[in-house]
This record gives sequence, structure tokens and C-alpha cells, in this order.
Amino acid sequence: MYALREAFAAFRRTPVLTGLSSAMVGLALFAVGLFALASYNLHLALSAIEERVQIVVYLRDDARQSEIDLAEKELGELPQVAQVHYVSKREALDNAKKELPDFADLFSTSEVNPLPQSLEVELKSGSRTRPVVESIARKASSYSFVEDVQYGREWVDKLFMLRRIGAVTTVVLGAGFFLVAAVIIGTALRIAIFARREEIHVMRLVGAKNGFIRRPFLLEGAMAGLLGGLLAWLLTYATYRGAYAFLFAVAWIPGAWVLGALAAGALFGALSSGMAIRRHLRDL
Repeated sequence: MYALREAFAAFRRTPVLTGLSSAMVGLALFAVGLFALASYNLHLALSAIEERVQIVVYLRDDARQSEIDLAEKELGELPQVAQVHYVSKREALDNAKKELPDFADLFSTSEVNPLPQSLEVELKSGSRTRPVVESIARKASSYSFVEDVQYGREWVDKLFMLRRIGAVTTVVLGAGFFLVAAVIIGTALRIAIFARREEIHVMRLVGAKNGFIRRPFLLEGAMAGLLGGLLAWLLTYATYRGAYAFLFAVAWIPGAWVLGALAAGALFGALSSGMAIRRHLRDL
């Protein structure tokens, strides 16, 4: 309770310095918040594209129905496959008329249906990886009555390349932003501790232990970090609303990320304050 009272008293005694510390923490975490917002929306965009990954197995016109049923059953039993849908030549023609209305007259006047029958293989979530897609495509190609297997190899390769680039960028830049935030928080709190060096010196003279002296500063650092986290959340949310209203539709980051950022701000504040007060006590 003493440590908590002292932490609140420090806020009242030096509101400008405390506000400056919290603002510096908030601006540092605001950069982290913007990066998290961009990373999350990139993840959603790539996931939406990944959901469209589908393997289309084109069948020969002379394929027997028993062979088609066997292939549909065997492919559907693969653990990575969600379902297999058979598309007849007539259904393929109807779909083409709907999806390509400009060529509807051409399809209608043609006496022969030029479109092949096919099997559309949908993959389960989490199984739309390049090795899985290629493995299922090879298995489908092994049937003698299969004419061709398509899964958009070029754009699938680009999709997985973007995923790898996004993952590496998230780790590297995220770590860099957090490191910068830690340095800024530590610098701001060291300034606050330096301004109260005489108070610390007096406490040491009357016999106060290091742990007793350190606790109020740890709480003060955690509170400053928490206030900075709240400021960062407000700034990030305002940026999100502005982008959503005037630029393009973006998604807000999950609530767990927001709580994690607030907890990270408090933790950074406490750790940075602890390191600063430890160094100061060692120098006394």
C-alpha cells in the first residue's frame, strides 16, 4: 500500500514529467500499433486469397462414370481434402454462361459442348500449402482418364512467397519496434528517477532497503507504461477509423492484441523503471 500511495503521489508531484514519460511510451507503442494493424490486414488479405486455392481435375470425355466415382471417393478420403465436387459438361457450360455473359451467345449457338467435365477438390483450412497442393495434384494426375490438373501454380507460388515475406517482415520489424519502444520507455523513466535523486538519497540515509525504495518506482513505471498503452490504443483506433472512413476498408485488430499491448506497456514500464532505479542505486 505504501508503494502504491507513493506511486500516485509521484504522479501528483510531477504531472508534467509523468505525462511526458507516458506520452513517449504512447508514441513508441503507437508505432507498434500501426505496424500490428497493417500486419493483421495483410494476414487477412492473404488468408482470403488462400481460401480460393482449389485443385481442378479435368477428365476425358470418354471417362466411365465408375472411374469418376472411384477418383471422387479416393480423393475425398485424403485427410487434407474437405470435399470433392463433380462438375458435368452441362454444369460446366451453365457456369460458363453465368460467369462469362459476353460469350453466352457463342456457347448457346455451338452445337458441341467444348467444356470438359471435372472434379473440383476443396482443401481444408490449414492444408492449403504448396507441398499439399502439389501432392494431391500428382495423385490426381495418376489416373489414366485425367486429361489435366490445374491449381494456378504461378499465383499459388506467389501467394506462399508473400506469406513467407510477410512472416519474416513481421518478426524483424516487430522486434525492431519493440526494441525502440523499450529504449524510449527506459530513457523517459530514467529522467523521472534522476529528477527524484535527492529523495532516493534521503531514503538511503535513513536506512531504507533497496527493495523498499524500488517498489514505488516499479509501480510508477508500470502505471506510466499503462497510460502510454492507452494513448497508443486511442491513436491507433483513430488512425483505423480515419483510414476506414476516407481511404479503404480495413479490419480492426483483435481484442487480445489490444490487451496484450496494454500489458506490454505496463511490463515495459516496470522493467525499464527497475533497470533505471537499479543503476541509480548502484551509483549511490
